Amino acid sequence: MIDIKLLREKPELFYEDMKRRSRDDSLIREFFNIDNQWKSNVRKENDLRKEKNALSIEISKLMKQGLDTTHNKDRVREINEELKKISEEQGKIEEDRLSIVSRIPNILHPSVPSGASDEDNKFVKFAGKAKVTGTNIAEFRKATENQGIFEDDDVERISHVDLMEMLNIADIARAGKISGARFYFLKERLFKLEMALVNYAIDFLSQRQFTVMEPPPMINKRAIWGATDMETFNEAVYKIEDEDLYLISTSEHPVAAMFMDEIIESEELPVRIAGYSACFRKEAGAHGKDSKGIFRVHNFKKVEQFIFSKEEDSWDFHEELLRNTEDLLGSLEIPYRVINVCTGDIGSLAAKKYDIEGWFPVQGKFRELASISNDTDYQARSLNIRYREKGELKYAHTLNGTAVASTRTLVAIMENFQNKGIIEVPKVLIPYAGFDHIELNQD
Repeated sequence: MIDIKLLREKPELFYEDMKRRSRDDSLIREFFNIDNQWKSNVRKENDLRKEKNALSIEISKLMKQGLDTTHNKDRVREINEELKKISEEQGKIEEDRLSIVSRIPNILHPSVPSGASDEDNKFVKFAGKAKVTGTNIAEFRKATENQGIFEDDDVERISHVDLMEMLNIADIARAGKISGARFYFLKERLFKLEMALVNYAIDFLSQRQFTVMEPPPMINKRAIWGATDMETFNEAVYKIEDEDLYLISTSEHPVAAMFMDEIIESEELPVRIAGYSACFRKEAGAHGKDSKGIFRVHNFKKVEQFIFSKEEDSWDFHEELLRNTEDLLGSLEIPYRVINVCTGDIGSLAAKKYDIEGWFPVQGKFRELASISNDTDYQARSLNIRYREKGELKYAHTLNGTAVASTRTLVAIMENFQNKGIIEVPKVLIPYAGFDHIELNQD
């Protein structure tokens, strides 16, 4: 949620931000219309209370003199009715105003590039060495602004869907029979590889001062509305029928809400948390996209980085989260690029967001593996998370970043590490997995 005080004092910041996002500014105008009604009612309420106080004093004097107070008492009753009516009206106005404010997006950082869609996201860097076939070289060079390092790929690669079926390490058909589309059974060594990936990511972040935890898989409406935005809520979140509970689409949300309505002492900041969880997503806006395989699914495992920080430190921590994910993917030897997400693609919560996209040689393109966001004080205001510094209360800044999303990263491994029907295991995962490759008919 935005800072209402800042909106009142500097509305031009928000009008300009809406312009940068190519969004209609009607929400801001709607806010001021309803806010003016609220202010008008506050003035009326104050005037009526002053009149009531004056009447109470007058009634007391008249009673001491034994004079008639009927007229004054009648007026007090009228005022009480008017105050009750205003109070009810204010309650509705405040509810409507809150609804409007919660839909006004965060103020973007000046370094966020302008653009209408993901086609306009700005390339930041490439890392690794990609395997690229001749037909994809031009696209690869364009996507990396000629900075990408690659080698001619002479390996005959097949899709991860065909590879999983050939090696008998997943069963999509039977999962579809009992659960529907976008579900799966992971089997044997692919399942073990997923666990190895998760455990490696947890150990990786533990060594970087993160407290590891598994949050609740469901949270209530107050928490989910505070932690996410309307678009995510509508497209991703499953509701538990007849319960005030929602399945989490990422561990970011319960971890963000962990300190809801609390005050953190400044000396306790930063709070670094690595949240591991199963994630559940409706994928309502993904009809027809990645309908086969395990790249885009309703349920997967994820290790998420999260930081609560002081306001002056959050941009340094944003870069720290980016470095962590880069280092992790680099250690897995997955080639990737970093992009600075543009104004038309960034969403409402983040003031700035990086996406990290892995190279998928079978598909011949980069695909998103991680997002790294600084939500500044936007999320903390919605969740009422503050910190105390020298007696002053301030809203915390919250930052989040994917460490590992299991199924997407498994697809990246299967595409990059396959060789003649065998999946080689990234070196750093071998101690966790207990094997160095996956082939047909293994124990």
